[in-house]
Amino acid sequence: MKVADIMTTNVITIRSSATVEQAAVLMRQSGVHALVVKRTDESDAYGIVAIGDIVGQVIASGRDPRQIRVYEIMTKPCVVLNPNLRVEYAARLLVQSNLHSAPVIQSELLGILSVSDILERSNAIENPRELSLADEIKTFSKQAKAICEDSGPRSKTCAEAWISVDALQAELAHQHSMSLDQVASELFYKDYPETFKDREYDVWCGG
Repeated sequence: MKVADIMTTNVITIRSSATVEQAAVLMRQSGVHALVVKRTDESDAYGIVAIGDIVGQVIASGRDPRQIRVYEIMTKPCVVLNPNLRVEYAARLLVQSNLHSAPVIQSELLGILSVSDILERSNAIENPRELSLADEIKTFSKQAKAICEDSGPRSKTCAEAWISVDALQAELAHQHSMSLDQVASELFYKDYPETFKDREYDVWCGG
């Protein structure tokens, strides 16, 4: 699934000049934990103010929310998500950035995605990415072998087919934080050492 599949499209926004009290009231009324701060023009960046900003920077210090403006506690520019990003990458980005939510932007504001959306709306629990990756690796490996049998191990199509398998293997290894001693293409080309040597820099590094 992609970010666009599970994001909330009804985004609650606020002006940077609004008071923190107004932001808090708007959050309560809308039932949200973050507000996207409007841009002043098309060249400006979006900002975000979250419930944690209000609690941590205002309430925890006993400051008067009526005297503090949103721009004083907001994050700008903020972390943004591409609507075509896979859900697991969005989840990783939110966690790594210690964020509950982030706006979804592609030229313009399209929505907002929260960790709650990921848990409640995605199929990550029922269909974890590692299982689909493992299936794709098996399928692509079988296809690569067939392509190489038809076109020969020295062919460009053979090399490209194995590059696809290598990329999937690398992604699965990245998810598990593990290293790969050898990728699929290297194992295949063990039987064709000269071919692999020829292509090692030409294809893998040269693109």
